[in-house]
Amino acid sequence: MDGINVDYDGLIPNNVGLADDPSLRKALETWHPGYIAWWKDMGPEGFQDALVYLRTAVSVDPQGWAKFGFVKMPDYKWGVLLAPAVPGRTIPFGKHIGEPAWQEVPGEYRAMLRRLIVIQGDTEPASVEQQRHLGATAPSLYDLRNLFQVNVEEGRHLWAMVYLLQKYFGTQGREEAEELLHRRSGHQDTPRMLGAFNERTPDWLSFFMFTTFTDRDGKMQLAALAQSAFDPLSRTCRFMLTEEAHHMFVGETGVARIVEKTCEVMKTHGVSDPEAVRALGAIDLPLIQRKINLHYSLTLDLFGNEISTNAANAFNSGIKGRYREDKLTDDHQLLDATYPVLRCIAGQIVEQQVPALSALRLRDDFIADTIGGVGRWNRVIEKSGIDFRLTLPHQAHNRHIGEFAGIETDTAGNVLTSEQWAARRDEFLPTSADAGFIAELMQPVHTVGDYASWIAAPKTGIDGKPGDYEYVKIYE
Repeated sequence: MDGINVDYDGLIPNNVGLADDPSLRKALETWHPGYIAWWKDMGPEGFQDALVYLRTAVSVDPQGWAKFGFVKMPDYKWGVLLAPAVPGRTIPFGKHIGEPAWQEVPGEYRAMLRRLIVIQGDTEPASVEQQRHLGATAPSLYDLRNLFQVNVEEGRHLWAMVYLLQKYFGTQGREEAEELLHRRSGHQDTPRMLGAFNERTPDWLSFFMFTTFTDRDGKMQLAALAQSAFDPLSRTCRFMLTEEAHHMFVGETGVARIVEKTCEVMKTHGVSDPEAVRALGAIDLPLIQRKINLHYSLTLDLFGNEISTNAANAFNSGIKGRYREDKLTDDHQLLDATYPVLRCIAGQIVEQQVPALSALRLRDDFIADTIGGVGRWNRVIEKSGIDFRLTLPHQAHNRHIGEFAGIETDTAGNVLTSEQWAARRDEFLPTSADAGFIAELMQPVHTVGDYASWIAAPKTGIDGKPGDYEYVKIYE
């Protein structure tokens, strides 16, 4: 197999030569029924028999890697896809810089690599579980289809991680692969590994925020792992990044369309008061800001501590690099380098220079990347002529992990007392009344070409199809 085109002859589509590896093929085929059982139990509720206009990878060539067609989600062609190998690839960072990339797992890094792969793998089914009820309140068939495309691709990303576990980690890898199907998002006894993936995704505004912010964290993590000295992990993550981009597109354009509709309602009816906007069936801009504050801060927590020995060890060993490591111009070893980090010292937020090896630069890269998305939302508001601006809160705001877990701040980063926070909390974060209002708005719109009152139609459809195309065929 050339590594570009995908073999669809077997049960598990792949471009990794499963036909020539009978023991691995058998292991994955043994895992397959459990995966399908998990999908039917915890995947999109109520739509397992619907025909969905989905894209499926037929090649890993970036110039043309997918075809579109109607398929029932349990019949989707999940499989194992890796980006093409780079001949002669060498390790781009850390103490092994310049050495040939690893095709097998070095014994001394086995535990670290396995844990990174398991954590990444655990996020993929978790997001499907978090979103499984959203189909019942979809604002259009276009949005319903996009939800399901995100879901099936998260499922395929799980397959990618399970392939690595099964092929390279023996009995322990097979056990970890089984556990990925047994944990459940938000379950009291067997929760998912990262806190943000145990939160509920109760409505479509939350879904769009999740795919904007949390999937952007996914992009950063995958980009860092794509630099890995372990070449199979690098190749896996490079292809996953091509799909992650669509998830962020769904989120960013989803929020933009909500903002567009809100501005349209405000201009048409000459209203600006949030209650008046709500009475007209739109989501007011201050509520959108509060949702940004919540989801952004939850995602910042996913990066962990600002200063991390684990991050230092992963970088130094060559297992996990930085975002766009190949574009950075330092020595890629960082033994004597420093990096500025915000810290909380004596109740005050200050900037300190710390050893660059242990500084979690990835969070800063996430913040810089996110600013662009919020800027695109603000251009929608500016175009409407409305005097309002969405912003990202300070990175210390509403944090529960890392340097700022022990303090409270306003969205500008000013430290508040517990009493001040309690008095002002509802200025910053969604309230129970906000949640109730959004829940009332979430009424399904499954008529071809129609959209809910709170979201604008997209500028273009999927795969050249019009916005009023029947992207999901629902049979009652």
